[in-house]
Amino acid sequence: MITFPCAKINLGLNITGVLENGYHTIETVFYPVPLYDALEIKYMDEKFPSTLDCDLKVTGNAVECNESDNLVVKAYNLLAKDYKLPRVHAHLFKHIPSQAGLGGGSSDAAFMIRLLDERFRLNIGNAEMERYAAKLGADCAFFITAEPSYATGIGDILEPVDGPQGNLNGYYIAIVKPNVAVSTKEAYAQITCSKPAKNCRDIVRQPIETWKGELKNDFEVPVFKMHPELKAIKEKLYDMGAVYAAMSGSGSSLFGLFRTNPIGISKEFPNMFYAIEKL
Repeated sequence: MITFPCAKINLGLNITGVLENGYHTIETVFYPVPLYDALEIKYMDEKFPSTLDCDLKVTGNAVECNESDNLVVKAYNLLAKDYKLPRVHAHLFKHIPSQAGLGGGSSDAAFMIRLLDERFRLNIGNAEMERYAAKLGADCAFFITAEPSYATGIGDILEPVDGPQGNLNGYYIAIVKPNVAVSTKEAYAQITCSKPAKNCRDIVRQPIETWKGELKNDFEVPVFKMHPELKAIKEKLYDMGAVYAAMSGSGSSLFGLFRTNPIGISKEFPNMFYAIEKL
């Protein structure tokens, strides 16, 4: 059985406070985008010589962890504590780039929970699956339904988003990921937490043309200071005609929203991962 975990972008990202446990509280709009990994599970024969109950093989883009430590395996092990699951082979094909602010690893984990629930008829329900997913990462719960959501708390408190006005259907999204690794810890260390004057959820409900002047990602200031080449990519996306452009999450991917297909993007961003998809 196969499923296709999607990526997300952040439409606005404001860091509003710090909890006693060190986690930061945020306000953001998670928006799913049609950039996918592929995840497949099959029964493992009882004679197969594996010490693991979930035997994972990762292909495609490289990931920076052992397969046994992957969030897909952790999702299986989490459910296996409460449900009787058979041993499985899992194959994860990575297309969503890692360390990009696109939520690829979180999506893989959440879609594994969904896949196990459907394949083995666990009948968990979305609310309970979100509770499990939240244990694996702050933004994992979003991917259980993967519907546009306003997120608060540490990214785990989700509400539906009615908007944007005019919707993004029919727009093109261009995603650019350079070979840059952003230290999220360093980026957080440089942020002064504050509530924005205008909530990102309210801005996203406005016409898209108004976003450029109002919809902010707080990480851009410190991250662009550490990696000015990322700021240059954002500016280039605007030069190419983007209605709105921003960094997703803590980076290092940038995205632009276009009314028409941004032809020529491969020439503008050589030797970088890029994707153009219609929303």
